Amino acid sequence: MRDVTAIAFVPVPSRRLGRSLGINNIPHKSCSYACVYCQVGRTVELLPERRAFYPPEQVVHQVETRVREVRARGEAIDYLTFVPDGEPTLDLHLGREITGLRPLGIPVAVISNAFLVDRSDVQSDLLRADWVSLKVDAVREETWRRVNRPHRRLRLADQLAGALRFSRRFSGTLATETMLVGGLNDDEAQVDDLGRYLGALEPDVAYLSVPTRPPAEPWVHPPGDDIVFRAWQSLAARLPRTRVELLVGDEGNAFATTGDAGADLLAITAVHPMREDAVADLLARAGQEWPVVEDLVAEGRLARCEHGGRTFFTRRFARTAPVATGGATPGRVQ
Repeated sequence: MRDVTAIAFVPVPSRRLGRSLGINNIPHKSCSYACVYCQVGRTVELLPERRAFYPPEQVVHQVETRVREVRARGEAIDYLTFVPDGEPTLDLHLGREITGLRPLGIPVAVISNAFLVDRSDVQSDLLRADWVSLKVDAVREETWRRVNRPHRRLRLADQLAGALRFSRRFSGTLATETMLVGGLNDDEAQVDDLGRYLGALEPDVAYLSVPTRPPAEPWVHPPGDDIVFRAWQSLAARLPRTRVELLVGDEGNAFATTGDAGADLLAITAVHPMREDAVADLLARAGQEWPVVEDLVAEGRLARCEHGGRTFFTRRFARTAPVATGGATPGRVQ
C-alpha cells in the first residue's frame, strides 16, 4: 500500500461540484472551529491564526501527480477542491498553491468556514479561486458558539462583516452553506435572521444541509423534514437572485480509485466518511475484496460506525485529546 498521508486524494462525487479532486492542505483536524456536527470527528488543535503547514511546492506537486494519474485512466475532474479535515484558510500558503495549480486548467474551489475572511491576506488568497463556499450556520453570537464552538478569540461580527466585504470583491461563484442542527439553529426566527443576512451578502447559491454522516457529538440530529422545507421556503422567498438548494441526500458512490483500494479508502475517509455500499463499489472498481477493509479495521486504521441506521467507515488517527473550545459548551439539546 502506498503512502496514505496524501495531500491530494482521488476524485469524489460532490453534490456541489461534480467530480471533485480533493486537496487536504491542513494536518489532521486543525481548525478554528469544533463544530458539533463535524463529519470527521472532534477538533484536535483549535487554531485562531494562520501558519505554514506544508511547502506549497509539495501541495502543487502532489495535486499535479494525482491529476496525471486520473487523466491517464480517462476519468473526469470538474474541480480541484481545497476541502481538508480542518480549515483551508489556516494555510499561510493557500494563495501560492492556488496560483501554482492554474496551469492544470481545472477550476479551483475552496470550502471555508469563513472565520478569517475579514483578513485582507485571506481575501487576497480566496480571490484567486473560481468557486468559494463560506459557512454561515448562524448570525446570532450565542447560537454560533453553540453550533460551531469557535476559538474564544474569534468574533462572529468580524466574520459576517468580512464576508460582506469579500462578496463585493469576488468575481467567481460565491456559495454559502448552512448546516441545520435540530434544536439549535433551525427555528423560524433564526432562519429569518439568516435570510436577512444572506440577502445582503447576495451569494450565487445558498445551500441548506443537515447532518447525514456520523457527527462529532452523538446527540446531534437533523431537523424534521417539515422544518427543513420551511427553512428552504423562507430563504427562497427572501433571496430572489440566489439559488437556494437543499443538500439532504447522498452524494452517490462514484468515488474514483487509483487501483490501490486500501490507500484510497484511507485518503478519502480522512476527510469524507464513506457508506458501506460506497466502500463496496470502490473495492469492485479496484478489483479487490472486502478483506482489505477488515484488515484496515483490525489494524486500527479504519473505524466502522453506525449512524441513521446505516454503516459508515471513517479514518482513525493516533491523536491527543481534543483541544478545549475556550469555554464554549456543546449546547446539548435535552
